[in-house]
Amino acid sequence: MLRLRVGLIIQVMASELALRCAPENASDLLLSLSPFEMKTLLMNILSGREFTVKSATSGALSVTASFVNKRSAAGTFLRSEQEDESSRHRQGQWLRRRRLDGALNRVPGGFYPRVWAVLERCPALQVRGQSLLASVTHEMTPGELKFALRVEQLLNSVPEPEYRQLFVEALMVLGLAVENALPVGPTDVEALVRSAHELFLEDQRRCRGNSSLCCCSGRPGGTWCRPTAGLCEHFYDSAPSGCFGTMTYLVRAVASSVQDLSCIQLECATS
Repeated sequence: MLRLRVGLIIQVMASELALRCAPENASDLLLSLSPFEMKTLLMNILSGREFTVKSATSGALSVTASFVNKRSAAGTFLRSEQEDESSRHRQGQWLRRRRLDGALNRVPGGFYPRVWAVLERCPALQVRGQSLLASVTHEMTPGELKFALRVEQLLNSVPEPEYRQLFVEALMVLGLAVENALPVGPTDVEALVRSAHELFLEDQRRCRGNSSLCCCSGRPGGTWCRPTAGLCEHFYDSAPSGCFGTMTYLVRAVASSVQDLSCIQLECATS
């Protein structure tokens, strides 16, 4: 988190309140919070801890923090008396996490050195018409702040925070590809994300998943889907790991984009 995008943070604050009140009233409720309530909500968003807005009524805000570090909370749910409530709100949790991380420009540990390694093997990375050329690796080091700011500037060309986080995940997968000596040409990161989304929809059609009721049915934006940047909401709400996880589809998208994959000698250690 090198830069703070204040406008997106305000939008995320309103979206957190919208979980406990009518969405059309969230902005008004945010403006009616006391300075202490505003600070409590903002601090919980910036801290990276898991938290829940317990109530959001006019003039009263209750925020409960679980004090579970966000980076270590993947796939972990509190099994207390809140289990029933968490199961009701489990739908939307990964969308919410990606929205929070995207608004705060959060990236995984070691993200910028991985992007630097990708650019060592890749002529250019393109995002929304903007390019980051491999020549920057001759001008900057992997851990240099100036390089991290260049990468963040590239990602900030994506205004939708949850969409931006999928670009971060795609770049992490590209980093794994170059670590394994896969040939990577000039890469349009957005094309990889959209290719992964198409693979996700194919599986949803085959398995008759949630997206079969909206984006797979030829009626995008159905009752339970609010597409962002043309991608199904259920894709944003998928966990990164697992057979139906976003990283799985991104790996498949990267593999399908690699040229001359059949010419690569793959070493498989046997025990």
